[in-house]
Amino acid sequence: MGKLKGLLLTEGLHGMISQVEGLAKALDLNYFHEKVELNSFWKLIPPKLTPVKKFVFKNNINRDFDIIISCGRKSVIPSIFLKKNNSKKIKNIHVQDPKVNFKNFDYIISPEHDDLKADNVISSKGAIHYLTSEEINKKKNYLLEKISKEKKIITLILGGPTKYYAYSNQNLLNIFSKISKQVLNNNLQVIVIPSNRTPSRTIDLAKKFFTKEHLIIDKVDKDAYLSSLGIADYIIVTCDSSSMISEAALTGKPLYVAMIPPSKKDTRFQKFRKLFERMNVIREFDDKLEFWEYEKLDETKRIAYELKKKL
Repeated sequence: MGKLKGLLLTEGLHGMISQVEGLAKALDLNYFHEKVELNSFWKLIPPKLTPVKKFVFKNNINRDFDIIISCGRKSVIPSIFLKKNNSKKIKNIHVQDPKVNFKNFDYIISPEHDDLKADNVISSKGAIHYLTSEEINKKKNYLLEKISKEKKIITLILGGPTKYYAYSNQNLLNIFSKISKQVLNNNLQVIVIPSNRTPSRTIDLAKKFFTKEHLIIDKVDKDAYLSSLGIADYIIVTCDSSSMISEAALTGKPLYVAMIPPSKKDTRFQKFRKLFERMNVIREFDDKLEFWEYEKLDETKRIAYELKKKL
């Protein structure tokens, strides 16, 4: 029997793609990805008020599939429509809260800190994602020629500005200064890794702040990202990205969160961080650097195992 075929529906954002592709890989699907395009008027309407009709979205999907994995508000109605109007018995899985009746989906994968409860909800600790330990080990040597053999490595993974967190120079310099202090005290070399959301001005600021003995990756480079996780002795991730914190937790290495003062109430992020603190996965980055161990967190593999039994 051949592999099941998967249709992945997202809005095209990196965090969403990481979640649906990670789950598709863990389920061993032959998958293809569709970036959902809604017709203009329906971009403004929440899913619960949107009719389950083809005129809502532009995508014409003519390929065969057995399972739909969707993530993001725009993908909700297309997933329900394609399930209902297919000649095959399609299973659909939505990642995160769809904001519609849960019965529209066979399964919903939701972070534990969102507190969704239903028979078809499977809770994850943090975000599921597309990284694997095998990938990290495979790319570990990618940056080796660019780093010192005599120093321990501290990797800083940068997110980007959101409605909750401002990437002001003052906030970033506060984080850089704390890292600089630890560099002097512990003979460390810094690797700075940007993400898709990291502004170029933030990368420029890091280049100006850190001396040339440190490594600033100035563009999105997945191989560099994987390598930096593999060779790091300590990892710091900015507080705005639950997704990248979850990805870094796959390493089992000391994982710090660099805090930025919230510009509005960030209750969901706080609940996520408190969960990971209770699990001894993360600590807030401040004035000291410690080493601790925890069980590597691979929620994607665990949830895929549960789904395989159900599917």
